[in-house]
Amino acid sequence: MPKRFPSISLSSYGVGWSANKRIAIVAIVVTVLLVIAASVAWLSGSDQQVQDHAAPAPSSSPSSSETAPRAAAVAGSVLKPPQIAEPVEYAKSAAQMLWSYNTNDTTRDQQLAGMRAWMTEETAYSDSVSVSGQVPDPVLWSRMADQDQHATASVTEGHFPSAFKAALADDPSAITEAYIYVVTVNGKQQIAWKGGGSGAEERAVTLAVQCRPDHDCALAAIAPNVTQ
Repeated sequence: MPKRFPSISLSSYGVGWSANKRIAIVAIVVTVLLVIAASVAWLSGSDQQVQDHAAPAPSSSPSSSETAPRAAAVAGSVLKPPQIAEPVEYAKSAAQMLWSYNTNDTTRDQQLAGMRAWMTEETAYSDSVSVSGQVPDPVLWSRMADQDQHATASVTEGHFPSAFKAALADDPSAITEAYIYVVTVNGKQQIAWKGGGSGAEERAVTLAVQCRPDHDCALAAIAPNVTQ
């Protein structure tokens, strides 16, 4: 399970860091904590109903009644990244993408390719491992496809965690190096599979989103879970 961190600083998400420090955080924090959490998210939802075949993916913020903008599908059923320059809205769309999949019309390679399209092209800040770690291994993906398993997602709200807002208030200029924002998104994932089986789970994820001025946002990483 992701750990709760009592406090964070902007440097925890790649702002003002050296390349070596970013690599260390990618390897230690994101990979260890969140790849495990992502695996649980994919596998937990429908295990009790379909044995061996279920693998669900698991300022102020906009109001809880708002949902992430829908985008056209690309690479099978993977949503295409929208052209959004506001970090909370982009994170909401990214969360919807991460919680959605369709093994009926999307191969595992297509799923990975579609997810990579959301990532920032700035390699110093891009942690593709934390995102690709959401996808089951080839064997499990094949078993999911045998069951026609697919998932859709709805987003209820997104917000900047209080720890991130406090860090930004303490050092407003720190954001101007990488322009990486931390956003927590909440929503629900609905899973269905062959034979009419279905299930639903609440979902939450904290994302690192890069939004440079006069540029569309891009996903940098799945960040450690920071609440509030």
